[in-house]
Amino acid sequence: MATDSHTRARMLEVFGVFLRLGCTSFGGPVAHLAYFREEFVVRRRWVNDAQYADLVALCQFLPGPASSQVGFGLGLRRAGLAGAVGAWIAFTLPSALIMLAFAFGAAALTGPVADGVLRGVLAVAVAVVAHAVHGMRRSLAPDAMRGSIAVVAALTVLLIGGVWGQLAVLCGGALVGAVVLRPTSDGAETDDRRAGGAASWSRGAALTSLALCAALLAVLPLLAALTRNGAVALADAAFRAGSTVFGGGHVVLATLEAEPAIARAISQEQLLFGYGAAQAVPGPLFSFAAYVGAVWDGAGGGIERVAFALLSLIAIFAPGFLMLLGVLPFWTRLQRRPTISGAVRGVSAAVVGVLAAAFVDPVLVHGVTGWATLGLALLSLVALLCRVPPWIVVVAGALCGGVAAVV
Repeated sequence: MATDSHTRARMLEVFGVFLRLGCTSFGGPVAHLAYFREEFVVRRRWVNDAQYADLVALCQFLPGPASSQVGFGLGLRRAGLAGAVGAWIAFTLPSALIMLAFAFGAAALTGPVADGVLRGVLAVAVAVVAHAVHGMRRSLAPDAMRGSIAVVAALTVLLIGGVWGQLAVLCGGALVGAVVLRPTSDGAETDDRRAGGAASWSRGAALTSLALCAALLAVLPLLAALTRNGAVALADAAFRAGSTVFGGGHVVLATLEAEPAIARAISQEQLLFGYGAAQAVPGPLFSFAAYVGAVWDGAGGGIERVAFALLSLIAIFAPGFLMLLGVLPFWTRLQRRPTISGAVRGVSAAVVGVLAAAFVDPVLVHGVTGWATLGLALLSLVALLCRVPPWIVVVAGALCGGVAAVV
């Protein structure tokens, strides 16, 4: 009984801390990781700096939402699998509810003011993605070789397009990186202080997680093709997107936009509108998936739209978590291999190109439709470069668009 009480107390602790962080963590994945370090390394001492650094490195190596995966791993270490799931629910819940409410509100808005707000948010989205490309280029493609990978990746995606174009450049980036971007020395520590969350998850359970992820990737497309059901198509598209998103939440726009099922069910204007709104909420950018599910063309009334939003959220987060569980016990050995490190660098550089291609089309194409929207996009970019919080920029852009529509 004492053990059960202790476990329950830890689970409640995990849920409470991550719920507070989900309500207050503005600024995107990089800011989230800083908040997590302050909370769990410095203040609560759930892990030490070396363990936290290893967990962050693993989550950046894997596809999926890095900050949410780090939170999932911290919850796993503190309170087992239930703690991991609780950490994800608590951190995601506030932003998911806001995005769901936004989807319902956006559907109810009509008329010139609503059109003006839409144009304002789309113009701000141009600035947000341009700022993200700039920041990712500096951190993920800082030299000539990685810059070249990014440029080739962007041109390839623009020419080929779609999911296969993105997968091709990611695989190509990994191959090039494994050959030419290998570090000269690994310097990896392997002592117990760097065990991260691996002790909380067995190798057998890890292999089961990887097998489940692979099975879902294979089965969901078949089910979607056979049933032609909107919910199955949404689950398939979201799960595949979550399996191929490298580089953080900003890349989710490019990945979702490339999915044929999403292109059929949601207009690009709707997609960009929701993405722009997602910049104004705390928590993970992947909560954008709640909006995608709620505005899905196959969703019916209110309750069904909520169900589609929940399905979309679970499907887009699940592959990243399954892969984290699958790799966690083996990570200490994997990270010592120079080929793996080089491949990660190559993929990261290719991700910059994928996001740059999305910036050109659809973001720039739909966001800048005249001199007024170009001016708003440039002003928004200046504000972001001056470190104005993104949520303020989004709200200001929406207000400018709404006011311009009535004057």
